[in-house]
Amino acid sequence: MQTTIAQDAQMLGTGLLVARLVLGPVMAAHGAQKLFGWFGGPGVRGTAAGMEHLGFRPGLPFAVMAGATELVSGVLVALGLLGPVGPALMVSVMIVAAVSAHLKNGLFAQNGGYELALLYGAVAFALALTGPGAFSADAALGLTSLWAPSYAWIALAVGVVGGAANLLARRPAPATGPVTASRTTARW
Repeated sequence: MQTTIAQDAQMLGTGLLVARLVLGPVMAAHGAQKLFGWFGGPGVRGTAAGMEHLGFRPGLPFAVMAGATELVSGVLVALGLLGPVGPALMVSVMIVAAVSAHLKNGLFAQNGGYELALLYGAVAFALALTGPGAFSADAALGLTSLWAPSYAWIALAVGVVGGAANLLARRPAPATGPVTASRTTARW
C-alpha cells in the first residue's frame, strides 16, 4: 500500500525557517562565547585551557577552530546559505563535543551529558537532508541546486570524517610525576 503525504510548500518552508532561526543563532552564540567571551563565555584563552584539559593540544588552535566552526555554521544555518555546508559543519563540531566532553557523563544535560550535542547534531543533520527551505538565502539567490541529495550526503560525510579526525588528534596529558593517593581521591 502506497501512502502519499501532501505537503504545503509554504508550511514546510515556514517550519524549516523556525528550526533554522532557533538552531543557527544559538550555535553562533555558542561560538561567540568561545571566541570572544560574549554571553558569559570563557573567551578564546579560557576555551583553549578547556581544550587542553580534553586532550586537544595545543589548545589555542583547537579553541579557535571549534569557536569559528560553531559561529560560521550557526550563521550559515540561520541564513539558509550554502545548502548543507553549515549543517555539516555543525554536525562535525557536535560529534567532537559529544564524544570528547560529554559522553562520559551519560545522556542528560543536567549531568553534563551529550543530550544537547546530540539534539543540535541531529537537527543539523536533518536540515542538511531537507535543505534550508523556501525562506532562505539560497532560495533568494537561486542556489537551490546546492540542495541536491548527493551534495548533502557528501557534505555530511565530510563533516563526520572531520569530526572523527579531530577526535583522533587528541593527545593525553603528559605525565607530571608519580600518581599519589591524594591525586587519585575522588571529590564528592
